[in-house]
Amino acid sequence: MRTPTRRTVLGAALAAAGTGLLTACSSDAMKGMDHSSMNHGATGATGAAGGPAAAPAPSGPPGFLAPNGPEVAAAEAARRPGPERKVTLTATETTLDLGGRTVRSWAYGDRLPGREVRATVGDTLALTLANHLPQPTSLHWHGLSLRNDMDGVPGLTQAAVRAGASFDYRFALGHPGTYWFHPHSGVQQERGLYAPLIVEDPKEPLRYDKEWVVVLGDWLDGVDGSTPDAVLAELAQGMGGAGSMDHSGHDMAGMPGRSASGGAAGGPSRMLMGATSPLLGGDAGDVAHPFHLVNGRLATAPETFTAKPGDRIRIRLINAGGDTAYRVALGGHELTVTHTDGFPVEQAATQALLLGMGERYDVLVTAEDGVFPLTALAEGKNATALALLRTGGGAAPDASVRPAELDGKLVTAGQLKAAPSVRLPAKSPDRTVRLELTGGMAEADWAFNGRPYDPAQRYPVAAGERVRLEFRNSTSMWHPVHLHGHSFALPGDGPRKDTAVVLPGTTLAVDFDADNPGLWMVHCHNVYHAETGMMTVLGYRA
Repeated sequence: MRTPTRRTVLGAALAAAGTGLLTACSSDAMKGMDHSSMNHGATGATGAAGGPAAAPAPSGPPGFLAPNGPEVAAAEAARRPGPERKVTLTATETTLDLGGRTVRSWAYGDRLPGREVRATVGDTLALTLANHLPQPTSLHWHGLSLRNDMDGVPGLTQAAVRAGASFDYRFALGHPGTYWFHPHSGVQQERGLYAPLIVEDPKEPLRYDKEWVVVLGDWLDGVDGSTPDAVLAELAQGMGGAGSMDHSGHDMAGMPGRSASGGAAGGPSRMLMGATSPLLGGDAGDVAHPFHLVNGRLATAPETFTAKPGDRIRIRLINAGGDTAYRVALGGHELTVTHTDGFPVEQAATQALLLGMGERYDVLVTAEDGVFPLTALAEGKNATALALLRTGGGAAPDASVRPAELDGKLVTAGQLKAAPSVRLPAKSPDRTVRLELTGGMAEADWAFNGRPYDPAQRYPVAAGERVRLEFRNSTSMWHPVHLHGHSFALPGDGPRKDTAVVLPGTTLAVDFDADNPGLWMVHCHNVYHAETGMMTVLGYRA
């Protein structure tokens, strides 16, 4: 039998995902595909919540620690799990009001973003996920150093949670900060399945009067018939003349999930051409999202945060977008950066910040008197999202407002320094893992080292090592790279982060301590790049 190419296999899977018809495939055919689809047929056992739970994750190649092995249990015990913080979360189909525009989509409950989960460092988060979706799903806890079998990656650390099933996530919260959670199942994050997770510090050194959690997101689901699955199917066929052929030269114009005119079936083409940004080194993105949101609201019907003049406000910024970097500023105010990706930095003043997908920043502001726009510019895409800070009377600014601060001083992660309390001790790396970012939009062949994702392909590390990850971006596009289960340090006493932007034509070397055993993903946090192959695995050796 002829071996299918990566693109023919991916195309078939995407067509099935776009219609909600999920079928079992052979293990060979699954290589390089959506990592969640490995588990669509998982049956599972009965969970503690009384419903069927996900089955154990499939076994992989020998020589690596298992996600639920004794080493993982020992690391969790060392975190000294404390009191339970119990939460129930339901993933469901629903109607969402974006502010005068309603869409049918998926969400946690009936909110966008999902309801914030807040706990205290040292707590044990005990969250039951009930899956009322028509597809299997999962929960990944973005930025947390947690036990490996709770990391939520189907096909690697667990099996997907089947439609109609439930699963109990239970783990210790070892570090305070601003985090968030979302599925690691196909492009489900591009629907309404994301929410903030705030881990409070009982010894919080910052002093402030109010706190504002701001979640940024790009949106297309349910708009003029668009779905993220159909957009992925369109992008997976590439662009230009080469995009209509698979690697064997077969015409793909009639593939399910794509219209004859080249757009996604049931909706217009969302492939973005010509979006550029000097801050991002050129190409700004692949997808033309019709809407950009702050806390689930359109700029024409923005959320308003109220405070008093003189209040000191902590703003926790989270970029939950799928394909969009946001440049953020608060009109009439200076921002003081205090944290990035949950870890404190030496405080730095700025007028604007640039957040890649998955990144978080905490800032402090002292509120002036009036009404002020918090504007998130979709970098390179000529669109904005908006929320308002109101401390007094006056008319609200127009939805298209662009505060001057957006073009003022902009501090990047590379200019920040980690607070002394969280700096990695100076040490030469014991091991260097070199990951070349490869591929492009023309062939939709995004990958690391030219290899599309295969959960059996693992880069070994050993417990106790100082590991250097060297990302060399040979593509023409920027990528926000994310490491699961750890935080790394940027060079030169740079900040501790779990997600960092790698510009085209550049190399970024980051260091982390291998102190959390298991199997951990590294991937681009552009959802569409990840799902077409730019993911890989670091595996602790047994």
